[in-house]
Amino acid sequence: MKIHIQGGTLIDPAAGTEQQQDVYIEAGKIAALGAAPAGFQAGRTLDARGLVVAPGLVDLSARLREPGYEHKATLDSEMNAALAGGVTTLVCPPDTDPVLDEAGLVEMLKHRADKLARAHVHPLGALTVGLKGQVITEMVSLTEAGCIGFTQADTPIADTQVLLRALQYASTYGYAVWLRPQDAYLSKGGVAASGALASRLGLSGVPVSAETIALHTLFELMRVTGARVHVQHLSSAAGVALVRAAKAEGLPVTCDVTANHLHLIDMDIGYFDAQFRLDPPLRQQRDREAIRTGLADGTIDAICSQHTPVDDDEKLLPFAEATPGATGLELFLSLTVKWAQDARIPLAKALAHVTSAPAAVMQRDAGRLAVGASADLCVFDPHAHWRVEPRALKSQGHNTPFLGYELPAVVRATLVAGRVGFERGFNRVASA
Repeated sequence: MKIHIQGGTLIDPAAGTEQQQDVYIEAGKIAALGAAPAGFQAGRTLDARGLVVAPGLVDLSARLREPGYEHKATLDSEMNAALAGGVTTLVCPPDTDPVLDEAGLVEMLKHRADKLARAHVHPLGALTVGLKGQVITEMVSLTEAGCIGFTQADTPIADTQVLLRALQYASTYGYAVWLRPQDAYLSKGGVAASGALASRLGLSGVPVSAETIALHTLFELMRVTGARVHVQHLSSAAGVALVRAAKAEGLPVTCDVTANHLHLIDMDIGYFDAQFRLDPPLRQQRDREAIRTGLADGTIDAICSQHTPVDDDEKLLPFAEATPGATGLELFLSLTVKWAQDARIPLAKALAHVTSAPAAVMQRDAGRLAVGASADLCVFDPHAHWRVEPRALKSQGHNTPFLGYELPAVVRATLVAGRVGFERGFNRVASA
């Protein structure tokens, strides 16, 4: 169907432009911006006056829970959540059951996602068999099956020799390795960030050194192997400083932070509120401020939702026993806009961290508004607010630290490859 999006404010973070323009969509691609192409007859017109038209969001970390954890979430429920949050492209980690360490499993997941025909799903393959940190996977066959990179998810490799061989293998073929920096022993058993709060609550702590030691090791191995690495979920000021130095040195490294760590600190845990049981754990205010500074100065490339739906029962356990994780796809845009407002960052610059910048990390043509590009779009009202409540979420996981919060930015429509996959409360929707 040919679609005309009329009267919206177009923000293209990749080009750094913001202006009122119409968008014309044909055959799943952006056919024109501004003036209609010759002979264009819209089958549908969407009135976007007063709304922002932006590239669909690109999320670098979203657990979809299939295969194996369908009791927590399904591809169907989480694809609906993605579209409701304006997310059109997402990366899913391999810590499913079974683990995505064989080509057949990746092909099955891709087939399921393609059949649903909603958001674009890009799996990460397991770096080691079973994520056990012992035997390197067949990265070539996994890449041919559709993996865009390789990771250990939240399971660190204790054996540095294995990590070295994995980076050498990846470097040989030009594959990217995505790693969350955590020392396997220093982080073992920790449920909160080391500090005064964890001590007062009697919670086992994860020291900052668990992150920095892992980063030092990783950067040294990058110097030896030349591997391209994406550092996932930075959580500390010291970690941000190390990445900044590595980039200044010229190492091929990118990094992201979670939307939760952009806003929350360890004090928000209060009296053992398991909604704040996250991995990595929330750290101190100085760490949050360093993360915000790192985003503003370009040290940190992207924000991710770290969408991890969990059962309600798993959050009713004592804090130390509760399952870490929170739903995030539907809060992703709102938390980004809220950061932009709090930090007085231009909206286009903030949106770059959830569109064009993560697309560049993936090395995929996404997150931009240009003639000929895929019509993956998010249309939202930057002035509207919504209350985060379980009934407002389409995700099967209803747990989030932001329950009860009122957040800015309401998604009005999400288009994937020119198809309207989600819409809510347009001023006017007309059909030819």
